[in-house]
Amino acid sequence: MIRENDKVLSIQNLTMTYGGKKVLNGINLEVARGEIIGYIGPNGAGKSTTVKIMLGLIDDYQGQVVIFGQDIASGDPSYKKKIGYVPENAEAYDNLTAMEYLVFTGELYGMDRDAAQSKAERLLRQFELQDVGHSRLSSFSKGMKQKVLIIASLLHDPDLLFWDEPLSGLDANSMMVIQEILAQLAAQGKTIFYSSHIMDLVEKISNRIVLLVKGEVVADATFEELKEMSEEGSLSGIFNQLTGFTEHRSKAKDFVSIVQGDEEYA
Repeated sequence: MIRENDKVLSIQNLTMTYGGKKVLNGINLEVARGEIIGYIGPNGAGKSTTVKIMLGLIDDYQGQVVIFGQDIASGDPSYKKKIGYVPENAEAYDNLTAMEYLVFTGELYGMDRDAAQSKAERLLRQFELQDVGHSRLSSFSKGMKQKVLIIASLLHDPDLLFWDEPLSGLDANSMMVIQEILAQLAAQGKTIFYSSHIMDLVEKISNRIVLLVKGEVVADATFEELKEMSEEGSLSGIFNQLTGFTEHRSKAKDFVSIVQGDEEYA
């Protein structure tokens, strides 16, 4: 049971219907300060929808969402200043330079312009992007742009992070740095929702894993607890077992057979 003073987020009976189809089906979740939540599930499970509701981007839902003690349906957007977000398919303003984009983002969160610029310069240097800080984002590789988006989500020192596939396009060294950043932020009391299809990364960095299937929470436990409840030894195996997907080997065999010209599959 999470103590009230430590509670950052509370979701009660969150339900949403879209086009006659139930996208979320009675989600209940409580999250404490300093937790790294591995928020996973198959495509279409409702992960992004849940996050967008918590961000205030979707308001056509039933149930209650309380963040920092505030019901987000109240209409007061002040809680958003304490949130950082890296969306899965981020649309940065490619005609802006990295510095212009970061300063713009900082000001949206209420930062002083000079303070935002100074902090952005130092963070770009940490990612070895100082020489391209005044280059347009349109000239950046996917990995470089992803680093800028990560910096943008952290620039205002938020207390709650929502990161959706944040390591997309990053090299192995940068991924290690990001993992350590997350661990240190959590140790300082920051709360992190981390969503990815790279199961071994989720397994490594999360101290709690929440699995959604068809709009419902089917697992909410530590990785060690999930292993005890399953015959599988990896999060990928547990994921497949709990989502009911056990055909990966036969599908791969059929695919390879077609590639190799097996007449049976012609």
